[in-house]
Amino acid sequence: MIDIKEKYMCDGCHACYSVCPKDAISMEIDDEGFWYPIVDNYRCVDCDKCEKVCPILNKKEVKSLKKAYACYNLDEDIRMKSSSGGTFTILASEIIKDNGVVFGAKFDEDFNVVHDYVEDINGLSKFRGSKYVQSNIGDSFIQAKKFLDDGRKVLFSGTPCQIGGLKSYLNKDYENLVTVDLICHGVPSPMIWQRYINELGDGKKLSSMTFRDKSKGWNSGVLKYSFEDGSEITEEYGESLYIKGFIKNCFLRPSCYKCNFKTLDRISDFTLGDFWGVEELIPEIDKKSGVSLIMIHTKKAQDLFDDINKNVYYEEVDINKSIVFNTCAIESVKNDKREEFFELIKGSDLEESINKSIDKEIMKIPIITKIKNKIRGAWKF
Repeated sequence: MIDIKEKYMCDGCHACYSVCPKDAISMEIDDEGFWYPIVDNYRCVDCDKCEKVCPILNKKEVKSLKKAYACYNLDEDIRMKSSSGGTFTILASEIIKDNGVVFGAKFDEDFNVVHDYVEDINGLSKFRGSKYVQSNIGDSFIQAKKFLDDGRKVLFSGTPCQIGGLKSYLNKDYENLVTVDLICHGVPSPMIWQRYINELGDGKKLSSMTFRDKSKGWNSGVLKYSFEDGSEITEEYGESLYIKGFIKNCFLRPSCYKCNFKTLDRISDFTLGDFWGVEELIPEIDKKSGVSLIMIHTKKAQDLFDDINKNVYYEEVDINKSIVFNTCAIESVKNDKREEFFELIKGSDLEESINKSIDKEIMKIPIITKIKNKIRGAWKF
């Protein structure tokens, strides 16, 4: 049976929970706010399916095509509503047009981040935009398998470890499955996210929020919170306490610090992310509303991209040059004070706990400025 002795050895992907034939595994939240599998010994029949399906215990070696493009959606409205270039919407729309189903992460009514699926193009809006919180997969793997076995096309989007969990759970290649992962910095604790929005709103209930409002441009990050009483709060990226803690890795899942999925040889079909530093490779590109970096790992992905590229601006780039600006694609995060943060949070507010867990000099520099400086300093090509 699955037994998590070291927490960094579990991504919380739900594969073991999904595969158990006796419903003997539940995903329970620990004191840091992350899900881990717990086995009911009375129900368990020692079939070992949970261990065999774990993507960390059973690492799969794959070889990617290693092709990459800078691209953005030619529909400016969708591009503005998306975190980067709006490429996900085009990929997802193509699947739905063929009677397919799209899985992705959305906010629920309490602004927890959960996985869900949609079967119509209008429903894709709930999946747009970054959500810097670990999503609860729930029964999404089980639902996706049913659609696939029924012959429906499925696009499943998630973090690299979630896609790894899905592919391991399915345990076979489906021609009607398209997987999309992302350039993942790491996944913050849902508990910390809920605590933050409660403290920020002083108990008021959120009605909407966005992590990446583009009203001031793609590079000018703004978080926008609207509350049911009609009030609104906006935060610049460099001033947001939550973003400071996220960028400086104070409250990410333990597995993020030793991530097994930081590689260019990915098990997914596509990888999507912001193309930071794209102007260094393509100086003339229109980047004001956002540009996506899209990596192509499989022939299936290349064929789909060829079908939809009439709806996007795109230009092929050297994948090795593109990751100079997106090191999260291949490098795990670090913060030696993470454990200290989770001890502090037991008796202190978020502001004090975060400020004691990050470099004070970094706090004074707006996040976007820091990214730009890192990009310029890293350019070697």
